[in-house]
Amino acid sequence: MIRKIGILTSGGDAPGMNAAIRSVTRVAMASGIEVAGIKDGYKGLVNGDIVNFTRSSVSDILARGGTILGTARLPEFKEEEVQLLACERLKEAHIDALVVIGGDGSYRGAKSLTDHGINCIGLPGTIDNDISGTDYTIGFDTALNTVVECVDRLRDTSSSHHRCSVVEVMGNRCGDLAVYSGISCGAEIVVTSETGYDEEAIMEKLRYLDSQGKNHAIIIISEKITDVSLLARKISDHTGFSGRATVLGHIQRGGSPTPSDRVLASRMGEKAVDLLVKGIGGQCVATVHNEIVAIGINEALMMPKMQKRFLYRLFDRLV
Repeated sequence: MIRKIGILTSGGDAPGMNAAIRSVTRVAMASGIEVAGIKDGYKGLVNGDIVNFTRSSVSDILARGGTILGTARLPEFKEEEVQLLACERLKEAHIDALVVIGGDGSYRGAKSLTDHGINCIGLPGTIDNDISGTDYTIGFDTALNTVVECVDRLRDTSSSHHRCSVVEVMGNRCGDLAVYSGISCGAEIVVTSETGYDEEAIMEKLRYLDSQGKNHAIIIISEKITDVSLLARKISDHTGFSGRATVLGHIQRGGSPTPSDRVLASRMGEKAVDLLVKGIGGQCVATVHNEIVAIGINEALMMPKMQKRFLYRLFDRLV
């Protein structure tokens, strides 16, 4: 029987994590289960930084970005000795089960704790949308809206200066932020790990657009593919456009979560509690065709991330 559930957030923060914390807390308490918040992810767990929650602990956090619990990385959590210490900390706090909100690394930690006898459920919290097994992650929609707003503003000024704006967005391992925002903003070029990087093809496309009388262009490129400042300079040197680079960086992580992320996080939090009440651990919550489902963590980690080729095909037909 589950008497007390712990919650922690791990890895990079994502808008909607607070909505998930709130959902787990309120749903659990409605079922007569106590809840404790663990600060700073697995690091806080190992250090015993655990606080008992009340309903008011999660009041007025639904619209807040980031995570009220904080997050930190702990590479040492891969070691069994550290995992066993974490289990002891949970037992000392009388926590029977755990909800972990984060990415792939967070999932692996949750699976390890489950293997040591503490049932854990993972919730996908990352703006990159790079977790296998789920169509969407908590935070992706908010980050996408942030990117679209920024690119729309850049287009206004690009049009005035015969400029090509090179916009770097997050998501090196997964190009979803780039291709979704490329379609949403009417970008001329999208570059991701899925498309590959062909600098000469980019220059040729820009020269063609210039010859057709286009007075501005937008390139959206995933991080870590190339030096966008250098690319912008080459665009100025080799095309008729004035190249300018903009790195959106961590601004993509911030901001109040969209209604879509708030609802997704709330639904996933409810599912996590329901699974733990049934004595189920070692699974992660996912959305598949708008249905909230549970998948074994090992199964999810082994799944290849679906490349949304239909979106790239659509983008190519729109430009």
